[in-house]
Amino acid sequence: MSLTKYLVESAICLQMDAENSTEVIRQLGQRLIDAGLVKESFIDAALTRESSLPTGLPLGGEINAAIPHTDIEHVIHSGVALATLNKPVVFQNMVSPDEAVEVRIVFLLALEEPHAQIEMLQEVAGVLQDSELLQRLLAATDTKEVMSAFSQAEKQAGIH
Repeated sequence: MSLTKYLVESAICLQMDAENSTEVIRQLGQRLIDAGLVKESFIDAALTRESSLPTGLPLGGEINAAIPHTDIEHVIHSGVALATLNKPVVFQNMVSPDEAVEVRIVFLLALEEPHAQIEMLQEVAGVLQDSELLQRLLAATDTKEVMSAFSQAEKQAGIH
């Protein structure tokens, strides 16, 4: 499963200014709604899921990520939205929900098949282990740079 095949260019928000995780999810979710990929219920469902099953992921460096998502009944067609943040916002830790994680990169997953979520989470996890790619994403100023960074990383990893 290739992340670049699911990444929706109109749902890439670079150098976003957001006050909190809710604002990030709402902005990305609205872009997926506008692209016709998810139902109106998607944003609220993603926020509800995030409050009970948080997705903040400490990566052991200065850049942390979050991977919010929700159930397939809110999805029309699969897609992934991406935000890079000018300043970190707090998501709760996926493993230790009481712990806050300051996040700079958010992947909002909208997947229409149950097994696809696990595969895409694994794909995103691979991306998150590539510190050079994360730096390129944070520095990107347009979607072409983002798509190029992912394509290059996939070629190096042997993913097509």
